[in-house]
Amino acid sequence: MQNLSTQDEWIARARAVFPAGGFGNFDPGIIIARGEGSHVWDENGTDYIDYLIGSGPMLLGHGHPEVIEAVLEQLPKGMTFFANNAKGIELAEAIVEAVPCCEQVRFVTSGGEADMYAIRLARAYTGRNKILKFEGGYHGMSAEAQMSLAPTTHVNFPQAVPDSAGIPPGVADQMLIAPFNDLAAVEMLLAENDDIAAIIAEPLQRIIPAAPGFLQGLRALCDRYSVLLIFDEIVTGFRLAYGGAQEHYGVTPDICTLGKIIGGGFPLAALGASAEIMRHFDKSIVGTDKWLMQLGTLSGNPIAAAAGLKTMEILRRDGSYSRLRETGRALQQMQSRALEGAGIAHQICGDETLFDVFFTTGPCRDYRSAKHDDPARNATYNATLRQHGIFKSPGKLYPSLAITPVDLEKTEYAIERAVQSIALT
Repeated sequence: MQNLSTQDEWIARARAVFPAGGFGNFDPGIIIARGEGSHVWDENGTDYIDYLIGSGPMLLGHGHPEVIEAVLEQLPKGMTFFANNAKGIELAEAIVEAVPCCEQVRFVTSGGEADMYAIRLARAYTGRNKILKFEGGYHGMSAEAQMSLAPTTHVNFPQAVPDSAGIPPGVADQMLIAPFNDLAAVEMLLAENDDIAAIIAEPLQRIIPAAPGFLQGLRALCDRYSVLLIFDEIVTGFRLAYGGAQEHYGVTPDICTLGKIIGGGFPLAALGASAEIMRHFDKSIVGTDKWLMQLGTLSGNPIAAAAGLKTMEILRRDGSYSRLRETGRALQQMQSRALEGAGIAHQICGDETLFDVFFTTGPCRDYRSAKHDDPARNATYNATLRQHGIFKSPGKLYPSLAITPVDLEKTEYAIERAVQSIALT
């Protein structure tokens, strides 16, 4: 029998028990064994600089000693209670203090769950059913969120296209789709439809920045047409700034969702809004007909709350966000230098705290324009980065506060090799 490496053995075992051989999140051809600081290691012991950071939550890096200490202090006191607990209350207080739109919050376990409840809350508050979302916007795995997330065929706006099997056709009838960064399209839809409950948007759509004035324009249009504005801040919350995209862009939505960072690496997310909107979670105030039922076994569990509280405390310290942006800026510049030097057309798309490269000559303003002219080139680029010890998503690069000057030197070397690999094709 052929001798298999440790990683090969794990891959074979995964294929036996998982459809498509994995969790459904990431490349199942790599099995991560551990993480420490800015690095992860696979089951073969290969060392990578981590720019995936768990798809965003590990902004401080893996195993931050102060976060571990906070978790270890809580563990012997209890892991979950399905009841109010002090750590969960403290975390809610910290969120309310930090995030402009939040007077009250409710905890859930995942970002997708938070987005689902945010949409339901908007419908309960307004008494309307339709939701306007942007093509390519990611808001979790609910039926509404799976409308025009990654359509492979272009249809006329505002038609919604389901991206998953198993979604009833009627869901599409309640969704209106618009191109991101197009205020005129949004205004036309608002003028033509008087039954829209809310607009849901990522303030940074995946890695596509809002054009100057776009978010402010959304706020103004929502006010004019009495529609709620939902910011999906699962990714941007406590990343773009301590107060999230709301602080960074100076635009306050009616409802927001938060996740990733607020759990410090553990499963926890939240939605928040004004007390007036959030009263729909309180049957004693709104009555049975307008009450929004919401519960979850692990919602607000004290382990995640303790990790999130400590993570947020560290992020509040002087220089955290300037250092994060400095790291991101350095990573952007080293890629641009190498690609420009090789004469390769590209766009760096995103924010310094979250971005990637598009191999294209045109601007990246929305889902349809944010494309690689040659997707194979991007695949080669990312594969070469992986071969040289860089662990990242094929479409995103997350800087973290754990990245060191030595990491940046090694990353620059890997980028130079990756640029060489595509310059030869």
